[in-house]
Amino acid sequence: MLDWDDLRYFLAVARHGTLSAAALDLHVTQSTVGRRLTALEARLGVRLLNRTPAGYFPTLAGQRILGPVEALEAGVLHVERQVGGQEVELAGTVRVTSMDALTKQVFMPCFASLHRKHPDIEVNLLPDTTHVSLSMRETDIAVCLTRSEQQELVVRRIGHLAFGLYASQAYLGQRNDLSFEDGCAGHRLVTHLDGRQHLLQSDWLAQLAPQAKVVLRSNSYQIQLEAAAAGEGVACLPRFHADADIRLQRLQTPTTAPVEDIWLAVHGDNRHTPRIRVVLDPIAQAVRVHASSLSPA
Repeated sequence: MLDWDDLRYFLAVARHGTLSAAALDLHVTQSTVGRRLTALEARLGVRLLNRTPAGYFPTLAGQRILGPVEALEAGVLHVERQVGGQEVELAGTVRVTSMDALTKQVFMPCFASLHRKHPDIEVNLLPDTTHVSLSMRETDIAVCLTRSEQQELVVRRIGHLAFGLYASQAYLGQRNDLSFEDGCAGHRLVTHLDGRQHLLQSDWLAQLAPQAKVVLRSNSYQIQLEAAAAGEGVACLPRFHADADIRLQRLQTPTTAPVEDIWLAVHGDNRHTPRIRVVLDPIAQAVRVHASSLSPA
């Protein structure tokens, strides 16, 4: 009988394309992934993945079993969520994924208050919302600017986040010819790695500064802010974060900067788990308390 633990090694390599990326995902060594994959193929008597210069790709046999193995994974995770949903103690680990600027300035005070009431809850903060999945139980709670359409998730809008266009005084002093009429030709831009995760901002920037040269990309607003403050270029940043930084100047733009919705998401199987419930509520309350600064008039 096949062992699910072996199948998940195949699934990780098929998804990520390399042994090193699969090892990172599974929290094991690269040699362990290779050894488990070889053992699985030997047991089945067929090669499941072909190694190419571009990475590992499923063979015909691998393609045939990929869907059933993913379905098996979903079933295992469902069982885990059902068992986890029976927890009643206000103790344990809760993983929260959120953009770094919100975590630092809005959620840290509420987490401090939470721990005074519930000292046995440990919050693990995962700042990057791009590469984590609620469905795959890589995180318990996600605060994001993109609404997930996955049916198994419970998603609600808890606020709004206003943006603006910023540059440092030093940058503007060196380049005082910033013009939106020519698409910001000759200027530098700091933006996101993946525009799909920040669609409103990316579309706005593309229309506003189509001739600007992208010199730095990061999904971290903290990194983008520091880059802009250091004179790297112009950046679209959350107003509550950037307005307070004396190194930056908010620029007048011909079109209004975007205002994004803030979404709070949790898996439906976990939303009533006590340890997760007591973290969800303070997060939503913190956004409400900071509503006027997160989306100023």
